[in-house]
Amino acid sequence: MSLRKLKTVATVAVMAGFLGFSGAAFAADSSEPIKIPIKNWSSQIVMAHVIGGMFESMGNTVEYVPVDNQVSFEATRTGDITILHEVWQSTMQNAYYNAMEKGGLIDAGTHAAATLEDMGVPNWVIDDGLCPGLPSWEALKDCSANFATPDSGGKGRWLEGPMTWHGDVMPNRVKGLGLDDKWVVKFAGAADALWAELAAAKKEGRGTIIFNWTPNFTDAEGFTFIEFPPYYDGCRITDGGDLSTTGCGSPLGWLKKGAFWKFPKTHPNAYRAFSQLSFTSPQIGSMAALVDVDGMTHADAAAKWLKDNEDVWKGWAVSVLGEGN
Repeated sequence: MSLRKLKTVATVAVMAGFLGFSGAAFAADSSEPIKIPIKNWSSQIVMAHVIGGMFESMGNTVEYVPVDNQVSFEATRTGDITILHEVWQSTMQNAYYNAMEKGGLIDAGTHAAATLEDMGVPNWVIDDGLCPGLPSWEALKDCSANFATPDSGGKGRWLEGPMTWHGDVMPNRVKGLGLDDKWVVKFAGAADALWAELAAAKKEGRGTIIFNWTPNFTDAEGFTFIEFPPYYDGCRITDGGDLSTTGCGSPLGWLKKGAFWKFPKTHPNAYRAFSQLSFTSPQIGSMAALVDVDGMTHADAAAKWLKDNEDVWKGWAVSVLGEGN
C-alpha cells in the first residue's frame, strides 16, 4: 500500500496565539508526528484539522495523510495512520471490525452524535410535488420521469457517493425493491459533486435523489431521507442477504473513533484527550457548513471552529493536564 503524505507542521507558538495558553504547559508526547487521515468529505477534513489543532496545542506535531476511506482502516492497523476520527456505522463498521480482528486497531470511543447515511431528497422536491407520496420508498414506483438526467438513459437517477464508499449497496437495493426498470444508480466522484447536484437540480426544476448523511450541513438546509424497508443485521447482500432482503434501508447508528494500538503508549496525553473527545450532531454539522455553505477552506474552517468553540475542545486538553503527566 502506498500512501501519499502531505505533511503540515504548525508550531505550538502559532497555535498558542489564539488558544490562550502555551504548549509548554503540556508535556509533549513522543516527538513522532501524529498521523491524521484526510478523506473526501467536509466534516471529516475539518474535524481532522480541529483535532490536529488540539494536539498541537498540547505540544505535539501532526501530519495530515490523504487516504481512501476503505484503505484507512488497514493503514491505521499497520500504523501508517494514527487515528480514525469519523467511523460511520452504516457504511464502515465491517471494515472497522475486520481491522480490529486482525489486530493493531483499537476502539477509542464513540461520539455523542447519532448518524444516518442513506438516499434522500431536498425538501423542495416534496414541496414541489415531484414525487407524491415521499418519503415512502413506494412513491418511487411512479415518479422516475421527474428525476431523469442526460446520463440516466431515460430512467430516474439516484446519485450515490463515490464507488469506494459503499460499493454495490445502492444498486443492489434498487434491484431488491424491483425498481431497476425505472431507476439507475450513478456514482459521484466526490462529496462536492453531491452538493453541486442539489444546486443544479434546483436550477433546472427537476427532481434529484442523492446519497446524504446526518450530521451534515444539510440538516439546516432542509433534507428528507427516504423511508425504505427497515434495516436488520444481515439484510444486505454484502452482509449475507439476498435480493429478497437487500432492499432494506440504512440503520441509525454510531460514530466511532479508532486508533493505532501504539498510540496510547507513544502519545499518552494526546490519546487521553482523543478518547475523551466527543462531538455532537450540531457541532459536526457546523464544521461542514463552514466549507459547504460559507465557502471556507478546510484549514480556515477548522481555525475558525477552534477559536469559536474553545469551551468545547479545550476542556478535553485541559482535563489531561489536570490528570497530571
